[in-house]
Amino acid sequence: MKRILQYILRIFSKIILRKYKPEIVAITGSVGKTSAKEAIYQVLGKYFRVRSNKRNYNNEIGVPLTILGIEGGGGSFLLWAKVFLKAIRIIISGRDYPEILVLEMGVDRPGDMAYLTGFVPVDAAVITAIGEFPTHLEFFPEKDELIGEKSILAKSVVKEGLVVLNYDDISVRMMADGLPEGIKTITYGFGEGASIQISNYNFYLSDLDKGDYGATFKLEYEGSIVPFRVEKMIGKQQVFAVAAAAGVGMGFGLNLVEISNAFKKMFNLPGRTNLIKGIKKSWVIDDTYNASPLATIAALGILEEIYLTADKPAARKIAVLGDMLELGKDMEVAHRQVGQKAAGVASLIFTVGGRARFIADEAIKSGFNKENVFEFDEPSAAALKLQEELKPEDIVLIKGSRSIHMEKAVKEIMAEPGKADELLVKNGF
Repeated sequence: MKRILQYILRIFSKIILRKYKPEIVAITGSVGKTSAKEAIYQVLGKYFRVRSNKRNYNNEIGVPLTILGIEGGGGSFLLWAKVFLKAIRIIISGRDYPEILVLEMGVDRPGDMAYLTGFVPVDAAVITAIGEFPTHLEFFPEKDELIGEKSILAKSVVKEGLVVLNYDDISVRMMADGLPEGIKTITYGFGEGASIQISNYNFYLSDLDKGDYGATFKLEYEGSIVPFRVEKMIGKQQVFAVAAAAGVGMGFGLNLVEISNAFKKMFNLPGRTNLIKGIKKSWVIDDTYNASPLATIAALGILEEIYLTADKPAARKIAVLGDMLELGKDMEVAHRQVGQKAAGVASLIFTVGGRARFIADEAIKSGFNKENVFEFDEPSAAALKLQEELKPEDIVLIKGSRSIHMEKAVKEIMAEPGKADELLVKNGF
């Protein structure tokens, strides 16, 4: 059934794209692609009529559904029949079809990107970050093959299109080599060679209880320097997302001042570095949507950053880390790398899952006190121990791969569990 759905959805998508001719921005990467997508949507949406993926609609089914602007039919033949009828109505009379589509494109297996770009003409491509140990290596024999799959997006951009690359990720930066003639390339990052230079980053925390926190930084492009102050922004990874969006925005004729005006407040996505009030007057950094080594190490940096900025002497830094999946042969060494980082940051370390035991083991080998390490098989069990251990002003980072469901631990220690449906990531998202 899935192949039949793919075939039909692909046909509808091609017809709609040919008829309405929206400009298409496509984003991929192993880390940060959803944040970049939301940042791009936030910028372009202020000045254009824009649509982006909802939920996890970033694959061979989800991307066409986004193009159609329709929810999927799940496992119901009747609901899919209704989807196709709606698609026909859009083809006949699609009023106010978006001027721009912002499409996140995921890569799980070889051939995924080639399939998507085979029917989606991309005007602007954004590659976020890949890192030393990217996810989905389970389905690619070598890292270079995964990089090659993702680079297809950059190479598929239409003539005189735009490619926006993360300069600070060497694997992504190198994708600029060998692009077709006429393609404009913009890089972004903290590195001195980036087209869009990020500088003067600072996390501010005026009053955590009142939600008065965020980040300030500057973006420089071709001699123009513009300051940004973004409420509710946490961590450099979100700054990267804004810089990527700036690259796309300038490709659509916006200037840095107009882009800055679109970022007075950061978008909030469930399970992505959100600060949530915890029990016993603690605070929880909910980063449970997914996990890779690069993203987890960055999240540990955020834990340390908030701790230092909060200036609360009684606070402890608690890291609750679940399995990181789809790492293939790099699984053990990647978890151990995270363990080394956690040992240098956390006061207490909780691990969840069999793979995460390598985090605990490496932290102890790095000199971390064994009595401050707690290992569990399930997030709910970890949360019960957390409830015992928590003290006022503690700051807790909770992170793990999507299928580990670390949001269960967040729910158990959040001060207002009645807001779980509103604040936490849900299955299917």
